[in-house]
Amino acid sequence: MRKMNKGVPEIELTDRSAGTVRYIEHGFPSDLIRWHVHEEYELHFIVATTGKVFIGDYVGLFGPGQLILTGPRLPHNWISKNDPESEVELRDMLLHFNHDTIEQGIKVIPELSQLLPMLERARSGIEFIGVDLDEVRNRFAEIRDASGLTRIVLFFDFMNELAAWPNYRMLSTMQINSKANETMQRKINTVVEYVINNIESPISLQEVAELVGMTDSHFSRFFRKATGNRFVEFLNRIRVSRACCLLAETDEQVASICFQVGFNNVANFNRRFQELKGLTPREYRQQATQRF
Repeated sequence: MRKMNKGVPEIELTDRSAGTVRYIEHGFPSDLIRWHVHEEYELHFIVATTGKVFIGDYVGLFGPGQLILTGPRLPHNWISKNDPESEVELRDMLLHFNHDTIEQGIKVIPELSQLLPMLERARSGIEFIGVDLDEVRNRFAEIRDASGLTRIVLFFDFMNELAAWPNYRMLSTMQINSKANETMQRKINTVVEYVINNIESPISLQEVAELVGMTDSHFSRFFRKATGNRFVEFLNRIRVSRACCLLAETDEQVASICFQVGFNNVANFNRRFQELKGLTPREYRQQATQRF
């Protein structure tokens, strides 16, 4: 039985009357923790707990101090490890802002164009490496507690620092076409969620095409136009990302992980893994152990 239990990523509408920069925070558990997309950029900071992060076709681990910028229409979610006895008052601090704000600002303040390369990268999701947990938390708190022009000045000062941050990594290879309409967005979200929920099983082009009411050839063209990826490339990246989590979190044998993430032979798994990560699964595990 195929799993669609999580549902299609929810399209979230942000109340822009809250101002140019919207601050959000929440604890764990929370109704705000869900697979969703929205038109705004999101600067997302993890204060507490550990778990898995899903950004487009990227699956990884998160912990306190992680800072990620996601672009418009890029599906995302952070899922903490299940512990029914633990409640956290503050897990996430977020900033939402839209692209129109930057574009309009550039017309008046040309120096804001320095942010554009970072915002373009954010279409794939960016993780800023090596940030100081206390310093970033204080930055978010200052913006939260400010209003009016002071909030805007603090926000752009923070963004300017991040735009010059030298240590970062891109996360997802899936970039939703900026011209994608809501129907196209929902179809892509359906496919992404289906793959994530059924990653351990064989998944054919035919079944995902049927899922969104298309022929195989139509779906292939549609998916590549909407995301910039062939479906098989996207599928392999999801499988390898899930394998990375298992390599970092468990002591299971590489062969066992291979089959858990949907590959049907170890040689192909090792080959695809090295193509995407530049390391063998065992080498990745050694590095991940040091990092996490």
